[in-house]
Order: sequence, then C-alpha cells, then structure tokens
Amino acid sequence: MGLFINLKIDLERCIGISTCGKCLKVCPVKIFGNGDEYPVSIAENEDECTLCDLCLDVCEPNAIRVYKLYQ
Repeated sequence: MGLFINLKIDLERCIGISTCGKCLKVCPVKIFGNGDEYPVSIAENEDECTLCDLCLDVCEPNAIRVYKLYQ
C-alpha cells in the first residue's frame, strides 16, 4: 500500500492475465506486475498513480479499485 493510494485487485472479478492483462499494458506508471495468474500491485510504484482511470476503464467492472488516502 502506498502513502497516497490503496489499490485493490478483486480476484473474483478479475479474469486473469492470460485472458485479459490489459491493466499491465495501459498503466503509464507500471503499477501492475505479473502474478502467477492474476496481476499484482507493485507497492513501491503505487504512489506514482496519476488517477488516470485507464486501468478502471479497460478491466472488468470493479476488478480494480483505487482508494485515495488523502483529501
């Protein structure tokens, strides 16, 4: 978890890297990495998130959630 955001990947909603993997391709700051079957969050990159919503736009609904930890 970063200082500014908390990123959650819902493994029940995510359809996996081999079927999709779009979040890995669209993220401009490389927050996502390859897990065994599903993407994983790279904790040290989370605070680079620009809140562009590209990952949210290409992934299954609610498979990824980004929570701002600041006002």
